[in-house]
Amino acid sequence: MRGIAKTLLLLFFVPGSAIILMAQYEIPNHSDPAKPFPWPEGKRCAVSLTFDDARPSQIDKGIPLLNQYGVKATFYLSPGNLEKRLEGWKAAAAQGHEIGNHTMSHPCSGNFAFARDNPLEEFTLDRIAKEMDDANRVLFEKLRIQPVSFAYPCGQKFVGRGVNLKSYVPVVAQKFLTGRGWLDEDSNDPWFCDLAHLMGMESDRRTFEELKQWVDKAAAHGRWLVLAGHDIGESGHQTTRISALEPLCRYAQDPANGIWIAPVAAVAEYIQQAREGLRTP
Repeated sequence: MRGIAKTLLLLFFVPGSAIILMAQYEIPNHSDPAKPFPWPEGKRCAVSLTFDDARPSQIDKGIPLLNQYGVKATFYLSPGNLEKRLEGWKAAAAQGHEIGNHTMSHPCSGNFAFARDNPLEEFTLDRIAKEMDDANRVLFEKLRIQPVSFAYPCGQKFVGRGVNLKSYVPVVAQKFLTGRGWLDEDSNDPWFCDLAHLMGMESDRRTFEELKQWVDKAAAHGRWLVLAGHDIGESGHQTTRISALEPLCRYAQDPANGIWIAPVAAVAEYIQQAREGLRTP
């Protein structure tokens, strides 16, 4: 079983001098990449469906479809959109769908014209932390939930610019169990992945065949695929197609395919327990 290499400084005092020795040692680590990950009930991989921004189509079209197949997803809500379907979001939470944090104002790089008045380049770590705290407060007031999952707006994880640019992944790690990216290119290794920096692969505009290819790849390697979308329907640039989502739900729910489809927090909590040796095949 592999461990994590650390450097140990040993300080010995000799009359009139001090001698410093450096040594390598290993911290035992349950995360053995050579060992198959023990997904529940002998499953081959995990898949999480996630959607951003609290868009009305998620309530109007998406959640009824997911409920039809008994699939629970993670929704990262923007408080500005929450009121448009407030009763629907209350019902979604009661039905077992996960509600996550997506900040108050959805700040992105000012290189996007829509974000020029609220650019991450002008943020500090304290300011982005307040965005998360304020969004949590609204979600608790409206839905009586305390989110444990976060999605980075635009998938961007920095504040500031140039020599003052800083990652805000550590802030997310302090406040949430998970942080999900967007427009990434791979799934997550459950033994290794940083839960505060999860890879999220875009489901918008994809066909079922494309999504199935990613799912099958995750299953072949025992990984965790996190799909990230926006609107749910049949048209539009940022839209996960119902014609892809519905067969994906059927495919994931077929026991023969060995797929565990669950919200982000449920999978992350399971991974934590497996890494700590509390879960076995």
